[in-house]
Amino acid sequence: MEPTPLQRALQGAPERAPPARGRPEQEFFFFRLGELRLGVPSGNVREVIRAGPLTPVPRAPPFILGVCGHRGEVLPVLDLLRFLGKGESRIHSRTRLFVGIAGTFITGVVTDAVVGLQRVPVHEILPPPVSGDLSSEHFLGVVTPGQGREVISLLHFAKVLQTARARAVAR
Repeated sequence: MEPTPLQRALQGAPERAPPARGRPEQEFFFFRLGELRLGVPSGNVREVIRAGPLTPVPRAPPFILGVCGHRGEVLPVLDLLRFLGKGESRIHSRTRLFVGIAGTFITGVVTDAVVGLQRVPVHEILPPPVSGDLSSEHFLGVVTPGQGREVISLLHFAKVLQTARARAVAR
């Protein structure tokens, strides 16, 4: 018995539909720190925690505020404002830390407010502004997501941690 046209079509159809081709997106974790609006790739953020008591570290660079214990780990706490030369963070009851990772490096990073996760189309990411500021090497670019025209600087988090470690070890 010869198969019907419908049966022939079903036999020739692939088992699964090919994945839809959309515009490439990247997910970022957005937060506020002083006057800065920053983002890091979401893959570099493990979790957000409340800032607890910090233990100072002798002879540490000024951008290392100290260390804190979290889930059996000792985390160095990084002040991005000091690291980038944009001021200094103040720790208070509403301060949060995000636990950031890049390769084998792990640290707590001070934030004033967590904005959240958001997907950004890759074509909307603009290159970082060209300036004489040495910290510009630590940025992936800038973006103005959604209807708000607020500029958010995207950090190259792995580079930030590599540079922070190199500066701390050189002391």
